Parts: sequence; C-alpha cells; structure tokens
Amino acid sequence: MKTHTAPRRTWHSERGQSLIETALALPLLMLVSVGIFEFGRAYQTWQVVTNAAREGARMSILPNSSTSDVQDRVRQYLTNGALPRAVDATVTVDAAAAMTLASGGTVTSSVVTVGYPFQFMMLNPIVRLVVSGSTVGGDFTMTATSQMRNESAN
Repeated sequence: MKTHTAPRRTWHSERGQSLIETALALPLLMLVSVGIFEFGRAYQTWQVVTNAAREGARMSILPNSSTSDVQDRVRQYLTNGALPRAVDATVTVDAAAAMTLASGGTVTSSVVTVGYPFQFMMLNPIVRLVVSGSTVGGDFTMTATSQMRNESAN
C-alpha cells in the first residue's frame, strides 16, 4: 500500500511583498490622480478666461462704454467664474482696432485681451517630491483674446 505524502513547500515568505508594491505604486498613482485633477481645473479656468475676454469684447463695442467699464465687467466675470485671482488679471482693451474683411476692406473692431495668473495647487509640490528642483507645474499666465466688429462705428 502506497501512502500519499503532501507536496513539499518551496515558497519563501511573502509577508512584505504587498507593502513594497504599495510603496512603489502609490507615488505614481498619486501623480496621475493629481495631474488629472489639476489639468481639469486648468481647462476650466481657461474656459472662464476665454469667456471673460469675449464678454469684454462684446461690451466694448456698445455705445458709450469706457475702458474701465470693460475691465470691471471682465474682472466681475472672472470673479463669478470662481477664479480667486481675478483682481490680478490684466485686461487690455483696444476699442479702435482694424479688422480686415474677406472682401479686402477694413472695419473698426474692438480687441480685448485678458491675462490671468494661473497657479497649480498640488502638481508642483508633488512633482518636487519625485524630482527635486523641478519647475513642472509652476505658475504661468493664461491669455485669451477676443475681437468683435463694431457695427455702429462702420
């Protein structure tokens, strides 16, 4: 009669494996997650800045509007868009810009340029944990320009 013996275990202890895998994967997972969050926030900010420039250009072609009225409207739009540094935005208005038509003629138009100082909240500090001294995710200025034809001046 043959007796059956249990197979001999040749595995080594795997107690610390999960901890090491987590320690290697967690920083990469955090960097990807924060990057998605931050770039989504940057895109939303860019949309608000673009719309603020369009709103400023729309207002600047109205009769009796002044440069300060346009700048106030743009800053109010940025504030309503929940941008915290709306007062730091630069708003340039050129109410007498020339616009070239497809037919070759020129008409008067208004050009509004908005520069908003954007700052990533978490991306730069997290990248610096991985690569010290990195400037990835540093501050930069988002710029949007809008031009509208002034129908009443032509």
